Amino acid sequence: MSEQGREPTARRRLAEERARAAARGRRRRALLVVLGAVAAAAVVVVVVVVALSGRGGSPAPRGYQGALAPATRQPDGSVAMAQPGVNAPVLDVWEDFQCPACKAMEARLGGTMKQLAADGRLKVVYRPFQLFQQEPLMSNSRRAANAAACMPAGHWVKYHDRLYAEQPVEGDKGFEPQELIRWAADLGVTDPSFASCVNGEQQMKTVNQASAQAGRAGVDSTPYLALNGKKVGNDVLGSPDALKKAVAKAGGNAPTSGGPRSSGAATGGRDGTSQAAASLRW
Repeated sequence: MSEQGREPTARRRLAEERARAAARGRRRRALLVVLGAVAAAAVVVVVVVVALSGRGGSPAPRGYQGALAPATRQPDGSVAMAQPGVNAPVLDVWEDFQCPACKAMEARLGGTMKQLAADGRLKVVYRPFQLFQQEPLMSNSRRAANAAACMPAGHWVKYHDRLYAEQPVEGDKGFEPQELIRWAADLGVTDPSFASCVNGEQQMKTVNQASAQAGRAGVDSTPYLALNGKKVGNDVLGSPDALKKAVAKAGGNAPTSGGPRSSGAATGGRDGTSQAAASLRW
C-alpha cells in the first residue's frame, strides 16, 4: 500500500485512540465522583450512628426531688410504693438492674411513677428479677437483685435509683459486693446485717422466685409494665403524659380521701401463661 493509502488509516487510528482516551477520562472522572459521594455518605452514616448512639444510650435516671409514698416489702419479695389505703390502680414494674432499656425507662418514667404514687393516684409494685442468662450480665443482675432484696423497705426506692445510676456497661463485670455495700452506706444503711446479706447472697432464693414468677406472669421482655394486670404498650412506655393518661383511665384520677379503695387490680400475671425465665429477652 502506498504512503497515501496508509496516511488516512493512521489518522483514523489516532482519532480512535484519542476518543478511547477521552472516554477513559470521562469514566475515571465519573468514578471519582461516585467514590466521593460514597465516602461522603459513609461520613454521614458514621455521624448519624454516633448521634443515635448518644441519644439511644442508657442515660442516668433523672433525680426525682419530690415526696415519696411509703414503700413496703410484700410477702413475695416485691416492693409496693403507695400511700396508705391506695390499692388501685396497680402498676407492676418488672425490671432487671443490668438492663439498659430498664434504665432508660426509669429515666423517662420513674419520676412520674413516684409522683403519681405520692399523690395517691397509683400503687407501684417493683418486681426486680434476673433476666440475663449469659456472663457477666447474669451475675451482675443476680448480685444487684440480691442486694435490692436485702435492702430495708424504707430505703429501697432510693437504692433502686442508685443501682440504675451505677449500672455497669454491658460486657463489664459490675455490681461488686463492696460497691453495693458502699452505695447503701451512702443512704445511711450501715447495719452489718446488710453487708452480710450482700456478701453471703442471702436473698438469692427471693431472686430466683421473682424470676420464676416473671415467667408465670408472661413477662417476655424488659422493661415490662402491667397496669391492673394488663401489659402497657410502647406508647405508654415512651411518654410521661401517656402514662398519666393511662393511670387516670384505669381509675387513678384523684388522690384518695382516707379509707382503702376497692381493687379489681391483679398484681400477678395471666393464668396459664408459663414461660421459663431462660427464654426472656430485653
